This record gives sequence, structure tokens and C-alpha cells, in this order.
Amino acid sequence: MNFDDYCLQKAAPPGSSTYYALRQAPLAQQPLLAALFALRREFEETVKETSDPTVGRTKLAWWQKETAALAAGSPSHPVSRALAAHLGDVAAEYPALQALLAGFEMDLEQARYLDFPNLRRYMDGVGGTFATLLARVTAQDPARAQDWATSLGNALMLAQFVHEIGNDARHGRIYVPIDELQRYNVMAADLINRRYSEAFTQLMQFQTTRARDALHSALAAIPAAERRAQRPLRSLAALSLALLDEIEREGYQVLHQQIVLTPIRKLWIAWRAARRG
Repeated sequence: MNFDDYCLQKAAPPGSSTYYALRQAPLAQQPLLAALFALRREFEETVKETSDPTVGRTKLAWWQKETAALAAGSPSHPVSRALAAHLGDVAAEYPALQALLAGFEMDLEQARYLDFPNLRRYMDGVGGTFATLLARVTAQDPARAQDWATSLGNALMLAQFVHEIGNDARHGRIYVPIDELQRYNVMAADLINRRYSEAFTQLMQFQTTRARDALHSALAAIPAAERRAQRPLRSLAALSLALLDEIEREGYQVLHQQIVLTPIRKLWIAWRAARRG
């Protein structure tokens, strides 16, 4: 398996949302975008699929050395080698790669967030930084990409929190701020033990509305000159919006299961979103 195949298998297996979003990009850009998605997945697995925080920190330390090796021109991991092959100026993006890694490191430091401003720090590191990376490597005006990509990345994170809430809680992480749980009289134990209630429904209505509004606002903020170049990100946003609608129709039954879209529906949504003006 070569490094490009590795990246596709890691980040965009057939039927996934990333798979369909990637295919909205020009063929020449797909290997680079796949490598960036794969890197994010490697970081995410390091912190979220490692039960021992000490082991997680050790793995993150290895990735810190590997990203430095990538910037120095001597990568060893298949994802790093793919980035070295496809990313034009690795050294210029090294600070963003470090910021992304630091964002995921927060998952090893805390599993709850007091309020939304504290949660936003995590979103900026993991969501905003990653979306800016994706946008910058394809943008007509890379220097301005952060102006609109950060909000889109954060909005995608808000949508992810909604559909992953049950799975996250089972792994000891709750991304609904503590003050919002208290406002709706929902306890962390309710999420962990999959207890549905009217209070939980109201909480999820608020979370879903916030994520939906953030996605619409972020999409509207993409400059007209960038919309074509940002087809993958726009497709991901459209898929997230459709999934939020599906979760709403299913009565927010997300604690005991993961509600998903069918592959054929994902294909249609991504294709249609990419071709809208």
C-alpha cells in the first residue's frame, strides 16, 4: 500500500462523508486533501481511542517529533510522506499543524467544559485550524482564508458534537458545556447512561439550532470568489446540515445509537452542494 492509498483508507473509506466531499475537489487536489484528513484522523485516534492518558501523551509526543521531521524534510509515517509529496510549502504550514496537534492535546487534559467560551478554545484548535488548513491549500486568496474558514470549522465541530454526543459520553467526554447542562436540568450521568427525557430533548433542540445557524452563517461568509474552490468544505457542511435534520426527525435519539445518512443520499447531497453557486 502506498502512502496515498493509506491516507484514503484512513480518512475517506467508501461511503463516508469525507469520501464524497473529497470527490468534489479536482483530481489533482484530492491526494493532498486526503492526506490532511488522514492526519487529523491520526491525531483524533491518538487522543480518543487511547484509554490511558499517559499513553496518549506519549503518542502525541511522537507526532510532535514527526511533524517537525516533516517540516525538516525527513518524514517517516505514510501520512507525513504524503504531505511531503503534495503540500507545496510544508514549513509555512508547520505552525498550523502544531496548532492542530495542540488542539487535540486538550482532549487529554479535560473532558468537560465549563461554558461555551471555554469550549470555543477547543473548537478553534481542532475545528477552526483544520478547516483553515483545508481552505488555505485550495483558496484563491490563501492569506485571507482564515477570515472565513475558522467559523466554518467551528460550525462543523458543533454539528459533530450533536451526532456524536452519545458515543463521546460513553468514552468519558462531554462537549456540551456544564452551564448549558445545568440550564436544561440534564446531568452528565443522563448522557453516559443513555437516559432520554423532555429536558434532554430541549437541550438537543438548542444544540442543533446553534449548530445549524452556525453552519448557515459560515457558508454565507465564504467569499463568492472562493466558493468553487471550497467545494469539499461546502459539501461537508451540507452533509452536516442534512444529518442534523435527520437527527431532529428521529427525535434526538442519539444516546444509544449513531444516526447516519445512507451512502446514496450522501452522494446526492455532496454533488448538489458542490454545484450550487
